[in-house]
Amino acid sequence: MSYFNDPTALMKLIGTLADGFQNTLYIFFMTLLFSLPLGLLVALGRMSRHKWLSAPIGLYILVMRGTPLMLQIFAVHFMIPNLLGINLDRMLSTIIAFVLNYAAYFAEIYRGGILAIPQGQYEAGKVLGFTRQQTFIRIIFPQVFKRILLPTSNEVITLVKDTSLATVIAVSEIFRAAKNEASRTASVEPLIVAGLFYLVMNAIITQVFNYIVRKMDYYKG
Repeated sequence: MSYFNDPTALMKLIGTLADGFQNTLYIFFMTLLFSLPLGLLVALGRMSRHKWLSAPIGLYILVMRGTPLMLQIFAVHFMIPNLLGINLDRMLSTIIAFVLNYAAYFAEIYRGGILAIPQGQYEAGKVLGFTRQQTFIRIIFPQVFKRILLPTSNEVITLVKDTSLATVIAVSEIFRAAKNEASRTASVEPLIVAGLFYLVMNAIITQVFNYIVRKMDYYKG
């Protein structure tokens, strides 16, 4: 079957994939909503002088970055419910796995940005009468934000593509919908159309980050 030679069939395919794309967007936005702030907390914990806090967080980051996300999705959906005696919805399992995984990556991005700020910035804040917390919020974090924009954009773009991994526990996102259509019709065209969805979404994200970078050009620190 050739969708590209049949506009009616192509529009029907796009509609089918659009339904799956809603779940893709849900996974994407929920992951960012929770992993970005969690990543900052993890980064601060990783930088703590207290070994009882920094050591376990360091191990968590190592595990999350050192094992496949697909394996982590399986672990959350199958192992944790067995250990705790609870049932997790497939979508909830996916969100939890993605948040834990991406929080670890964002934590290292935050940590790199924070460590790149000269110690003199903290001393300057102290001279101005700021507490260490006020110094971080008013002086350090705005500089960190600019420094981490590009590496963060790379992770966000990767996240768009990683959402396809949700299919391993039968979450009905766009890649699963495309794969089902491809199997049903013995055609690769549904996969090509799904690829275009990902491409357009990443093009939009790239433009958003480029806009933010331009807006922050006023600050050259």
